[in-house]
Amino acid sequence: MKNLNVVYCCIVLLFALGCSNSSKNRSGFTISGTITNPGSLKKIYLFQADSAGLSMVDSTNLGENGQFKFQRSTPYANLYDLRLGTNSIFDLIAKNGDDITFATNLTDTAHKYTVSGSEDSQKIQEFNRIGNSFNGQISKITEQYRAEAEKLGHESDSLISIYRPLLEKQLDAQSTAILKFSNENKNSLAGFYAITSVDQIKYESQLVAYADAIRNNFKDNPAVQRFVRTMDGVKPISVGQKAPDFTTGGIDGKPVSLSDYKGKYVLIDFWASWCGPCRHENPNVVRLYNIYKNKGLNILGISLDVDKNAWQQAISQDKLAWNHASDLKRFDGPTENLYHIQAIPANFIIDPQGTIIAKNIMGPDLEEFLNKTFNKPQ
Repeated sequence: MKNLNVVYCCIVLLFALGCSNSSKNRSGFTISGTITNPGSLKKIYLFQADSAGLSMVDSTNLGENGQFKFQRSTPYANLYDLRLGTNSIFDLIAKNGDDITFATNLTDTAHKYTVSGSEDSQKIQEFNRIGNSFNGQISKITEQYRAEAEKLGHESDSLISIYRPLLEKQLDAQSTAILKFSNENKNSLAGFYAITSVDQIKYESQLVAYADAIRNNFKDNPAVQRFVRTMDGVKPISVGQKAPDFTTGGIDGKPVSLSDYKGKYVLIDFWASWCGPCRHENPNVVRLYNIYKNKGLNILGISLDVDKNAWQQAISQDKLAWNHASDLKRFDGPTENLYHIQAIPANFIIDPQGTIIAKNIMGPDLEEFLNKTFNKPQ
């Protein structure tokens, strides 16, 4: 095997020296292909990932046989989209030196395609197949729920209780498959783009670990480095880290600090009177607090309100019988910045040692976690 590798390297070297077009090809990349059954389609567009998302960088007319070709240069391996009409979008990853060949049939409702000349493009095609395999089931469950709700003529909590677990099971399975794919492809940009599709809140610890693993792999790619910086910012307040201390104003005007809860379990609940999802979750938190407060659960509500009267009124209306504090600066308060609060509701559960043991769990997930925490065998 060692000798074969040596022979292979020699052949590659001779080929590079002997081909007059090699230096030209390596200064950029090409994407060429054939669109079978293009119908009325006359033009194909090339989009490139940038800081704003995806922007069009080139277009070309289809030839008589549905053929096309793009020639471009890129300072780093990057994500590109081929767009045909309004519904057909195909992901590719290209770097200088790639000679990518693409083919698809526009009459294929499954939007299947073939690609060669770029291992990363084949990897992202594999990722898309993973997503599509779950999307069919997710769409089916959603359609079944809508059909049942239409029969009733209104939304139904009983129907939601039936279909939500089915939907969540598929979404969890899809995310598990994506995380597996990403971790198996840490040296490919396809792995990076795949993992950015999972829920950043729910899978934060996995994303932080992934950022650590790939930080030296794609130093010239701005999207990767931006992701790494974001995860570096999140890491100090992720599960397993010591919760940073803070002091803010209590609703009675007296200072409140996280250190006041040293040696206790405390749930820090970021919310606001104007936040609909927060108010919807409050009855669940009240119910669970009444169950577990005598077993050691404390709650500290941190409001993102600016109107103190509205804040106090919401506390009274929702019967939130725990301590409350606020910077009264929405998302711009020092406590919110310290904990990287960008959306609410948000919460952190901290153990008696001051370690963050759970984050952003609500509804049945919160109930399950508290049950395990306070009813575990001694």
